[in-house]
Amino acid sequence: MTIKPFSSELTYQVFSLLLIMIVVHTAYVTVIRPNAEAELEYQAAQINLDQDYVPKRSVYVLVRDYEQEACFILMLWALVIMSYKSTHLLRERGMLEMDLLHAKEGIKFLPQDTHKLTRQIQALTQEQQDCLLPRALLVALHRFNSTCSIQDVSTATQSVCESEAEHLDSELSIIRYITWAIPSIGFLGTVRGIGDALGQAHKAVEGDIAGVTESLGVAFNSTLIALCISIVLMFIVYQLQLLQERLILDTQNYCNHNLIRHLQPK
Repeated sequence: MTIKPFSSELTYQVFSLLLIMIVVHTAYVTVIRPNAEAELEYQAAQINLDQDYVPKRSVYVLVRDYEQEACFILMLWALVIMSYKSTHLLRERGMLEMDLLHAKEGIKFLPQDTHKLTRQIQALTQEQQDCLLPRALLVALHRFNSTCSIQDVSTATQSVCESEAEHLDSELSIIRYITWAIPSIGFLGTVRGIGDALGQAHKAVEGDIAGVTESLGVAFNSTLIALCISIVLMFIVYQLQLLQERLILDTQNYCNHNLIRHLQPK
């Protein structure tokens, strides 16, 4: 199996994370937090004027804290990584639409035909040859040329596909970590908010509950945003995993239909 250049993908992930951090933090500093502070000041003024005033839930207030900012950064980073991997998978699936072997119905491939078939695949661009389907076909043709065994060819293609499946699954590790980290950050916000509220309990006893209320808002808002983001991300992760599994199965079916069933040992 040809190993994809890890350094280029790592560089892409690092620079995308830095860019996302800059963009999100800028949005928070210039838009979200100023609007949230203005909204909180307005609500406090209205409460002082009217004790029956019920503050409306503001999106700016809901997402203004540092935990929510971190969650949005991780969410966008995960989406960027998944879009990169989705683009690669769609390019891989595009290979399944190509007739690489020109295997018409009724035609049979003998061991001496493998050199011609191999040259047809090697005529592809290097980027195309690095895809799963050409690699699986080349391994199958080389195995058939050396062993003349259809069973060995089937085993070889299955081995290549299983190895690729494990490789693709391992590449989802960083995304799974992000989907785990987001609720954890939300829980940290909950702990911080409750801790601040407990630290102001003496003010609540004296009748000033504004600080306690604000701290509890931090606790609940961070958890709410983190869980909502996690639900959306997990759905997208499962869709990406499904796309990977379908690629492996469709590649195996392609090899069976366009190569293995046309092989004739002698």
